[in-house]
Amino acid sequence: MTALPPLTIPDSELEERFVRSSGPGGQNVNKVASAVELRFDVRASATLPEAVRDRLLARRDRRMTEDGVLVIQAQRFRTQERNREDARERLQALIEACRVAPKKRIATKPTKGSQERRLGSKRERAQVKRERASRRWEREP
Repeated sequence: MTALPPLTIPDSELEERFVRSSGPGGQNVNKVASAVELRFDVRASATLPEAVRDRLLARRDRRMTEDGVLVIQAQRFRTQERNREDARERLQALIEACRVAPKKRIATKPTKGSQERRLGSKRERAQVKRERASRRWEREP
């Protein structure tokens, strides 16, 4: 299997907002908007192949809005630039995960041996319960 070339998303399709972070930063955290909220409109993207778009929209991801906009928040780092890189890396990783089509599951039947073992253990268990019920006279005074 050959590796797919990386998919590049133009900056024009990304929308970034900078907000105050609740993470580390000391006194700086109250003054500087270091957290990044990256928005990517999956439905309107002209860059994404149709199959990747469908797989992204089909994911039950809490970061996806009803309008098909993916919102990634990054505030792990103290600097705005590092949080910006982190958000873009996470978006790239999510898209790369959707580029590979999942393998189709092949339905299988249980083997004859596994069916026999299952039924045999059920018979043994039933026998134990039958024996318990028939020994009731031993417990009565």
